[in-house]
Amino acid sequence: MTTAGTAPNVLEADLPTLSYDLTAAPHDILEDVRSAQSCAPIALGPLGPEILSYDLSRALLRDNRFRLPPGITLAAQGITSGPLFDKMATSLLGLDGAPHVRLRKLVSKAFTPRATSRLHHTIHEVMNGLVDEVVDAGRCDVVTDIARPYPTPIMCALLGAPSEDWPLFADWTEEVFKAFNFQPDTNFDEAAIIAAWSELDAYVDGMIAARRHHLTDDLLSELIRAESDGERLSAGELRMLVAGFLMAGTDTTRNQLSASVQVLCEHPDQWAKLRVNPGLAMHAVDESMRHSPAASIVPRAAVEDVEFGGYMFPQGTFIFANTFAANRDPAIYDDADRFDITREDVPPILTFGGGAHYCLGANLARRELAEALTVLTRRLTAPRRVGPAPWKPLLGMTGPTTLPIEFIGEPRMTADA
Repeated sequence: MTTAGTAPNVLEADLPTLSYDLTAAPHDILEDVRSAQSCAPIALGPLGPEILSYDLSRALLRDNRFRLPPGITLAAQGITSGPLFDKMATSLLGLDGAPHVRLRKLVSKAFTPRATSRLHHTIHEVMNGLVDEVVDAGRCDVVTDIARPYPTPIMCALLGAPSEDWPLFADWTEEVFKAFNFQPDTNFDEAAIIAAWSELDAYVDGMIAARRHHLTDDLLSELIRAESDGERLSAGELRMLVAGFLMAGTDTTRNQLSASVQVLCEHPDQWAKLRVNPGLAMHAVDESMRHSPAASIVPRAAVEDVEFGGYMFPQGTFIFANTFAANRDPAIYDDADRFDITREDVPPILTFGGGAHYCLGANLARRELAEALTVLTRRLTAPRRVGPAPWKPLLGMTGPTTLPIEFIGEPRMTADA
């Protein structure tokens, strides 16, 4: 056993290596991961050490000696300063320590299951409306026809924005999310992102002013009401949080819904199980996020020299929780590569992160995905993929870029069916 101060430097240790290309999708690296996992719970990946085991990944995400570097996605685009970088660094994801704890306490008082349960009707109305558009054709592209337009109306309804303004939010989030992308984007335009973000901020300022005179039952009103130890959220914090919720709640849901539909289509027995037993919907969400996650790699950096997992991680070392590998750890999951929505007695998936930065919107995301899958499996019978479904690279937000399917469609029977 390694004693304190004698742990080998992780960058110089004889660890297995992962040789995948940065353009690889999650399932492309599975064989490489399996080989490395059989040797050690840590491997050296193309960008730094990667944690492959469930237990160590969970520990890493809860260890405040490792933190998410502020503005890391912009740094990948070559931007390390300026107004956009400053805006990202002061977002909820960029904060740590006491300021982060304060905001989390305030937000958690508003972001409750009760707040999200009010969205049931909106969720079903939006998803049934999207299915109505394609049901007669008997085919669609799940990515463009279903997943992409699905989350924005729900996030807007959660915040209390009127339906006639939902297209504005769709445009703003499409532009601003480019700042959250790890992969270089040929359409990246810093000025356009700042302009879109400023327009969003101005709109939210108007919403805040209106709510201060007339609080309602939406999330923005709950955030204004929220109080912890005599403190409330400032207008700037409210603006920041609304933008953060839109970014976190839009692209993640789009990609995970496409990924979940794909794996269910490729396992028709599981699609049929969910169709006849919608009570399995939450299980289907968790299992598809375990098996085919839209978020597969979580970056951290050592804020000091850290001994972890038997190795020394020098200050500043980038380390990655490979949650794709951890969620398929054969030491934790029986027949880990099997997709089975009836799995029971398994630990929580790591796809929502962990520790201080555990996803605040996890309850909402699971509800959105579960109810979407319930509608889709009820109204689309015997779906099958009819073309390629390539995935985006695993670093950052991944998922299929296109998912063409054919199916036997069923008409909508009731207003909220």
